[in-house]
Amino acid sequence: MKGNLIIISSPSGGGKGTLIREILRSMNDITFSISYTTRPMRAGEEHGREYFFVDRPEFERLISEGEFIEYAEVHGNLYGTSREQVAKIVESGRDVLIEIDVQGALILGEKVPDAVSIFILPPSFPTLRTRLTMRATESSGDLQVRLRNSFDEVMQYNKFRFLIINDDLTRAVNDLRTVINSERHRTDRQEAEIRGILDGFDAELHQFAGE
Repeated sequence: MKGNLIIISSPSGGGKGTLIREILRSMNDITFSISYTTRPMRAGEEHGREYFFVDRPEFERLISEGEFIEYAEVHGNLYGTSREQVAKIVESGRDVLIEIDVQGALILGEKVPDAVSIFILPPSFPTLRTRLTMRATESSGDLQVRLRNSFDEVMQYNKFRFLIINDDLTRAVNDLRTVINSERHRTDRQEAEIRGILDGFDAELHQFAGE
C-alpha cells in the first residue's frame, strides 16, 4: 500500500512547523519532505533539516531539470517540493508530510488530487502577529509583508480538505493525528488487505459448504 501525501499549510506564524514536529515524534510510518528554498537560513536552522538552502541560480537549474512537483515565489523567495524525494517515500508505504506555503499547497493539490490537504488556521490575527513577532526571525519589513499577505492566505481555507484551528497545541496535535489516521483507514486505501481477508472468507465458505 502506498503512503499518503499530506499537505500542511498555513500563513506564516500559523504554527504548522510545531504541529509537524509533534506528529513526527508521536506517529509511526510517517516522515517529512524537505523542501528547497532560496531564503536565507535562520538562526538554529540546518541545511538538509528544515530546508535545502540554495541560491537562485541553483534553484532555477533544478527547475529546468524538472526536480520539483511544484514551486512558487513567496515573500520574495523561491520554494520547491522535490518530486523524487516525495515519490520514494510514498512508494515505500510511508506517509509523507509536506510543510508548504498556501500558494504552493494549492498548486500541489491540483497536481496530486488524492493528496490530503490540511489548513492550519490561527485563532485570531493578533495571535498570528504575536507569534511572528515573538519568533523574531524576520526583519521589520519582512514581518509587515507576511502580516499583509496573511489575510489573502487565510481566505483560501475552503480550498483544503481539512481545517484545524490552532488555538491549543495539544488539541491541534490530536486533531491532526485524527485526520492522518482517518485517511489511513479509508476503504479505498485498504483494498489489498481487504481482498486478502475476503479471499479467506471465500475459501472457508467453500470448505464449509462441502462438509
